[in-house]
Amino acid sequence: MRTVRGLRTAATVALSLSLAACAGHIVPPGASGDYTGGASRPAPSQRPEFRPDRPRPAGPSVQPNGPSVSRVGPGPVQIIPATPLPATPVIAPAGAATAAQAGVLAGPPVAALPITEPQAEAARAAFLLSCPGLMRRTDSSGLTQGADWQPACQAAANVQRGGARDFFVRYFEAVQVGDGRSLATGYYEPEIAGSRDRRSGYEVPIYARPRDLIDVDLGAFSTALKGKKVRGKVQGTNLVPYDDRTAIEEGSLEGRAPVLAWGADPVEVFFLQIQGSGRLRLPGGDIMRVGYDTQNGRDYTGIGALMKSRGLLAPGQTSMQGIVAWLHAHPEEGRAIMRENKSFVFFRELDGAPQGAMGYAVTGQVSAAADPKFVPLGAPVFLSMDRQDATGLWVAQDTGGAIKGANRFDTFWGAGETARTVAGGMSARGTAFLLLPVGTLARAGIVGANGTAGAIPQP
Repeated sequence: MRTVRGLRTAATVALSLSLAACAGHIVPPGASGDYTGGASRPAPSQRPEFRPDRPRPAGPSVQPNGPSVSRVGPGPVQIIPATPLPATPVIAPAGAATAAQAGVLAGPPVAALPITEPQAEAARAAFLLSCPGLMRRTDSSGLTQGADWQPACQAAANVQRGGARDFFVRYFEAVQVGDGRSLATGYYEPEIAGSRDRRSGYEVPIYARPRDLIDVDLGAFSTALKGKKVRGKVQGTNLVPYDDRTAIEEGSLEGRAPVLAWGADPVEVFFLQIQGSGRLRLPGGDIMRVGYDTQNGRDYTGIGALMKSRGLLAPGQTSMQGIVAWLHAHPEEGRAIMRENKSFVFFRELDGAPQGAMGYAVTGQVSAAADPKFVPLGAPVFLSMDRQDATGLWVAQDTGGAIKGANRFDTFWGAGETARTVAGGMSARGTAFLLLPVGTLARAGIVGANGTAGAIPQP
C-alpha cells in the first residue's frame, strides 16, 4: 500500500512519533504514527512454481487475505503489557546503512520463540505469497541472496495442517540485527466517504499519477549516486521539484492529473495519503478501493510532532484519533499544518486487496512494513515487544516513508474500527529477531546461540 504506502503512530509518543516520522505503506506506506510513506511496488513475479492462488477481492472483513489470526480480543481495545525477550548486548556500528554493515548476532533458537500455530500458519501463507519476490529481488540489506530462500519457499507450499510452526523451526534461524532494539507502530486500511464524480459534499480530489511527473534514477548518471532517485517535472530544459501540497490543493494539477474520485473530508483524505491505501464508500453504498501509486517527490513531514512541539495537543490527545479531532475542530489552522507536509500521494484504483511494496496483497495482523536496507522484503520477523498485540510473527511485505533503519517496523492491522483504534495508538518497544534461511549464520561465520557480531559478506 502504502507504500501501500500507511499511517504510523504511537501512544503519547506513538502517533506523535509516527506522525513525526511517517505507509503508503501501505507504501511510501508509503503510510503510521504518521504512517508509512510509499514506494513504488514492483509487479508480482511471474514464476509459476511459487505463486499461490491470487487472493479474491476482499469483503468487509478485517482479515481479507490468507488464514485469519487475531491478536486483539473482542470488545473494546485494551493494551495488555508484555515483557520483551532481551537482546544480546552489543555496540552497533554508528552510521550503518544496511543490516550487513550493522552486523548480526545469532538469536535464540526459533523453537524457543513463543510462536502459536495460528500465527505461524498465517505467516506461512504470507511468506509463500512473497516467495517469488524474495527469490527474484536483489536483497539490499546484504543479508541474503535469492537462492537462499528456495528451500524454504518450496517447503512452504507443502506444509500440512498443523505443521506451520514446525516449518519455521526447521527452515529458519533467528538473527539479531545491530542492537536488536525495536520500535513498532501501526497502520491500517481506512474507509472514508467518496464519490466517483464531483457532487455536493464531495469536493476533495483524489488524484491519479500526473502525466508530467518524472522519475529519475540518478544512478544512471553517476555510480556515486547509485540507489538515489528523485521525482520532478520538466520546466524548459530543467528538471525542477514537483508541485508541493499547497500548490496542488490550490488547483495546480488541473488538466495535468486525472481525478480518480472525490472525497468528502479533507482531513480524512490527508490521512488516506499517509496510510497509502484505503476504501472509498460511495454514495450508493458500493466500495471503491484505491492504493498508492507514487508521490510528488517532496519530503515527508509528520504533523503529529509539529503539533505536539507547539503545544496544540493536550495529554492523551496524541493518538491519531486525537489529531484528527483537533484538525476537525480547527479547520483553518489544521489546513495550514497539513500543508507543512509537502509530500503528496497519488493513487490508482485497486480491483482487490491492498498491496504492499512487493506488489502482493497485505494481510491485517500479519504483514508489516520495514526498511529493505535492513530487512529482506518478504522475510518473516519475530517481534518481542512490551505490548501483547504487537508481539509475535510478522512478514515484512511493505515499506514506509518513515520506516527507516534497523529494527523499525510498522504493523498492518487491516480495516475497520478495531484496526483504526489499534493502529492509531500503536507504539511498542522491544526486541526484533529476523528469521533468515538456515545456513545464513554459517555463511557469515557466526555460530552459537550467543554468536559474535559479524557483517554478512555482500554477494
